[in-house]
Amino acid sequence: MQEPSASGAEVIWDPEIELLAQTLPGHLHDALHERIDPTQLLEIVLDLGREPEARVPGREVLLADRAVTAADLDYVANRVGQFGDDNRAGIERTLHRVSAIRNRGGRIVGLTCRVGRAVSGTAEIIRDIALTGKSILLLGRPGIGKTTILRECARMLADEQRKRVVIVDTSNEIGGDGDIPHPGIGRARRMQVATPLLQHAVMIEAVENHMPEVIVIDEIGTQLEAEAARTIAERGVQLIATAHGQTLENLLVNPTLNDLLGGIQSVTLSDEEARRRGTQKSVLERKAPPTFDVLVEIQDRERVAIHVPLSDVVDSALRGDLPAPRIRLRTRDGRVLSNVEEDHREAPVEGPGNGSRHVAAGPVAGPLKKPRGIFAYGVSRSYIEHAARDLDLPLRILGNPEGADLVLTLKNHYRKRPDSIRQAETSGIPIVSLRSNTVTQVKEALATLYAGELGGDPTSKALDEARDAISRVKTTLRPLELSPQNAYVRRLQHQLADEQGVDAKSTGKEPQRRLRIFPAGTE
Repeated sequence: MQEPSASGAEVIWDPEIELLAQTLPGHLHDALHERIDPTQLLEIVLDLGREPEARVPGREVLLADRAVTAADLDYVANRVGQFGDDNRAGIERTLHRVSAIRNRGGRIVGLTCRVGRAVSGTAEIIRDIALTGKSILLLGRPGIGKTTILRECARMLADEQRKRVVIVDTSNEIGGDGDIPHPGIGRARRMQVATPLLQHAVMIEAVENHMPEVIVIDEIGTQLEAEAARTIAERGVQLIATAHGQTLENLLVNPTLNDLLGGIQSVTLSDEEARRRGTQKSVLERKAPPTFDVLVEIQDRERVAIHVPLSDVVDSALRGDLPAPRIRLRTRDGRVLSNVEEDHREAPVEGPGNGSRHVAAGPVAGPLKKPRGIFAYGVSRSYIEHAARDLDLPLRILGNPEGADLVLTLKNHYRKRPDSIRQAETSGIPIVSLRSNTVTQVKEALATLYAGELGGDPTSKALDEARDAISRVKTTLRPLELSPQNAYVRRLQHQLADEQGVDAKSTGKEPQRRLRIFPAGTE
């Protein structure tokens, strides 16, 4: 079926999305075709007594002026598959998921019809890891694409590598609804789960009965499932799975799931060993080898952070020194950029006031340059303002790491690695940790950082800024903007970017026109 788009061009409705549209009452089916580009459709939300809406990236579109009725909800519920104990249903041989909200009496009062798509190429960003046979755990926020990568890994290993792949499909999101799985999983076999409470039992059944080389599991979320995953890994089967959580730190503090990382136990050291390590006598240690070899945090659909080898990373994290992950980015032309050419673990360097200056993952060319935006974590804002006035420094104090040139924190905060500090490290933002929260400490740190930076040739300073930005872009694979410059200086910065193998683009209007640096192939 074809419908005109807003631009007048013909829009071809994918047959699988059309099947979802056909589950809607007639007036909603027609409105969906009139108002929505099917390539942008994410989900349809129907709540009793409220107007129906379709969600597309960044906005919601009303499908009718009148509220959803109980008859509308019954119409949809009768045209999809059977709802399981998890209140999820599907449409046979599609990847769509229909989730129900029920009242106390069990009657459906809301439906979320989420569009499922098999997207080829999504697993390319971790292809090399999957092909080594290492077990991989995927983390990320809901809707970021974990299941899509999981499905593509299953297809890739089953079709291209001819491996025996078994999918344990609890919610039918990987292989779709119905007895015949969706072609998106290729030759992989699929085992459905009658109820989520039995997922761990089906995981064990899969390895005992069907001799798989690879088992693919979505949403490990209970202690029994974590134990089943460990049992599978100990039998030499490659595991590729997702778990509840967005980061490695989420799992470390989750008593149910930290067994996936080897488990955590408190150990009392001898006085001599505690002195040798420079720690307290009571420390946290890993109990056993992690179930997985690699942990992948999916930061967005084209960018991941990779923790490997996971055993070493967990050990370091328990000592309060979590290494910066390895970043990978997929460009628009399908190439995968990475910052793993060398070991980019963060190294402390003695800094001002007996504090330490921590340079996050990646090479940093030369000394830290004059920061314009500072994010303070645990350091008094008034102390920074006081020091900036005394030193006559052009500083902006930010409320979060986004856009910061420097993070100023305290040693005890830095050791705990809160989310804001981790975010800054992943972004390649330099971090200065102070011994104490005093005006003197802040002033000494800023004076050291700004030493020799307020004078000198403006063109040289602009090129130094470009070199630092290029280095950080290569490390973090995130774009950065430079300070506004005249056309002559921008041309020199463009030439420098070309020589260093990154992309650059001028943006803004004079006199604020400036360069934006991108990883090669992303602009």
